[in-house]
Parts: sequence; C-alpha cells; structure tokens
Amino acid sequence: MATFDDATVGTSTGGTTPDFGATKKSQPKTRTILFGDGYQQRIAFGIPGHVNPKEWSLTWTATSNSDADAIEAFFEARAEDSASFDWTPLDEATSYKWICPNWDREHQYANINRITATFQQVFEP
Repeated sequence: MATFDDATVGTSTGGTTPDFGATKKSQPKTRTILFGDGYQQRIAFGIPGHVNPKEWSLTWTATSNSDADAIEAFFEARAEDSASFDWTPLDEATSYKWICPNWDREHQYANINRITATFQQVFEP
C-alpha cells in the first residue's frame, strides 16, 4: 500500500501538500421512502462507519516539473492497477484509503505547473 507523501511520491519537501482552498465534500448514503400522505422515512445505507465517504478537490500550484512529474506518475501508477493509497486529510490526524479517479496538469510557465485532483475515500481491507 502506497502513501501519498513526499517520501513515497518522491517530491521535494512539502511537494505533496496541497494549496489552501481545498474542498471537502460529504454525501451520506441514505435511502428514502416517501409515503402518500407526505411523510418520509430515511435510513442510512451501508455498513456503519462507511455511509459517509468524503471527497476532496485538491490543487497544487507552482509545482516544479520534477514534482509535477512525480505526482502525476504516482496517480498513473495507481490508475494502472486500480489501487488505492493512504492519505491524511488536511483537517485530520488519521490516514484513510483513497483513489484518484481524475486529475489535470496545466503547464503554466517554464517549470511552473498546476495540478488539480479529486481524491475519493474508499473502504477496503
């Protein structure tokens, strides 16, 4: 299991730390039953503790070519074998398992890159 950090990815110090302004999205999994009289009943859907996966929208700006190459290679390696990776969200002390289903790399200037990525939390052993 790989970890998304400077040592594993091979970036310079702080190279895997995203910019401020990262967005965390929650979308709890629920099932709703609507009754004819306007009442409704809701129930959490899934294994307890796994019904509210998180999704992070992250950006790395002014990333050097070598750091951008390393980050992109990390994402591509996980995409090749559909593997998850460990990452500790910005507002937490515990790491969780994630996938990166999409990312973009923009070459802004010479040796200046911008990468945007989506990390989706997954639950697996």
